[in-house]
Amino acid sequence: MKITGVTIIKNAVKNDYPVVEAITSVLPMVDEMIVSIDKGNDGTDELIKSIASDKIRIVYSTWDMALKQGGRVYAIETDKAIAQVSADTDWIFYIQADEVIHEKYHPVITAAAEKYADNKKVQGLLFKYLHFYATYDYVGDSRKWYNYEIRMIKNDRRITSYKDAQGFRMGDKKLDVVLIDAEVYHYGWVKEPHKMLQKQKNTDQYYLKKADESHMAIKSSEVYDFEKNYDSLRKFTGSHPSVMLQRIKRKNWQIELDISKKKFSLKQKLLFWFEKKTGKRLFDFKNYRRVKG
Repeated sequence: MKITGVTIIKNAVKNDYPVVEAITSVLPMVDEMIVSIDKGNDGTDELIKSIASDKIRIVYSTWDMALKQGGRVYAIETDKAIAQVSADTDWIFYIQADEVIHEKYHPVITAAAEKYADNKKVQGLLFKYLHFYATYDYVGDSRKWYNYEIRMIKNDRRITSYKDAQGFRMGDKKLDVVLIDAEVYHYGWVKEPHKMLQKQKNTDQYYLKKADESHMAIKSSEVYDFEKNYDSLRKFTGSHPSVMLQRIKRKNWQIELDISKKKFSLKQKLLFWFEKKTGKRLFDFKNYRRVKG
């Protein structure tokens, strides 16, 4: 069985993505790691080349910034990177630049890949998600955060990236997937408040029909308002992936959030209560079909 990792990256340094940690976290599970880079001018190319592994194969791509609506450029670039995967690959492990896999899940993931490699009913593997917010101590626990997504797919050229590369489809059809007992640690919302605001305004350009330069300008005094922009959080009491420990050690900001506050409408409150009571999320959009395999 062969597993190929795939990721895409642009402006990793400018936006302070933990892409080195993302790549490093999957290297033990893959036979090859394809990293598609838009070089830009912020040192992203040099950053990726600093990773000491002969598994990494770098390819280059220039992102088409005309494809702004709905973040379509992310899906296009993901498909271009996946097209680089060799025909002898069984599984494609897609990881985004702000996602990290804890090493404790490596045996679970590789075992599931082995188990379902020849099962034609299974087109992908579904992962649980932890969305960290503001610091490494808080996790979003409301319906605002997607709780599952596909991160491993069979090497089938009919499967393509969906919308802004959140998941995958085969044409218009959702993939048949098996949920595995492994989590993706998503760190996209953990940054120093000035950097968080800068990153948000930088990435807005991938969703706008027409770039607005005045919107992109940021004063040094402006910061992202973490207090204002969440509805429900819980404290994280587990361990972080080992590849993240040095980054966590370098954290130079302090944010304390009152997680007893729940900012819900009555409808949201009822749905939140039901989910916590039963483990089921009602009326949720699912970009996949779960099967038993």
